[in-house]
Amino acid sequence: MIGSLITDSANMSVSYLRRLMDGVTPEHFARLPGRDETRFKSNHPAFIMGHLSLYPCRIVSDLAGDASSIQPSEKYQALFSPSATCLDDPEGTLYPAMDEIVQKCHAAHELAIETLSGASDDAFDRPNPNERMRSRFATLGSMHAFYMGGHIMIHVGQFSTWRRVMGYGPA
Repeated sequence: MIGSLITDSANMSVSYLRRLMDGVTPEHFARLPGRDETRFKSNHPAFIMGHLSLYPCRIVSDLAGDASSIQPSEKYQALFSPSATCLDDPEGTLYPAMDEIVQKCHAAHELAIETLSGASDDAFDRPNPNERMRSRFATLGSMHAFYMGGHIMIHVGQFSTWRRVMGYGPA
């Protein structure tokens, strides 16, 4: 039951994330929002999707699944960690290719959703092993509900705004 509550929200969030990619070109994917020389310090799709690809492996591992296929590389950890800075990449040399980032993000979320949907309710009652986040999210259930709902939607809002600034319009 708890897994399905989390996956209902996750499916909606991931579906919206997919729609936001409609029409986005590789030339714009890693550009800070803006036009011409005027750019704003905000996250672009490359950073957003790379960042979101880091969290599903935690969910899968915490629920005793095999996360080896979605484990982020050291390069991804360095580029997309919460402490990393989103950089403008007009030449396309700082970040991996759009297709790679998008594929990794979607594959990671698909496996997390599959794992969540198969987990027993008891698994979600365990204490959150992430000490830094435990004061906010005491259990695995509350932590993973955030990762797959609120956390995705925070970044989806950034992506939605980026689309408008870049002239793509709503998704």
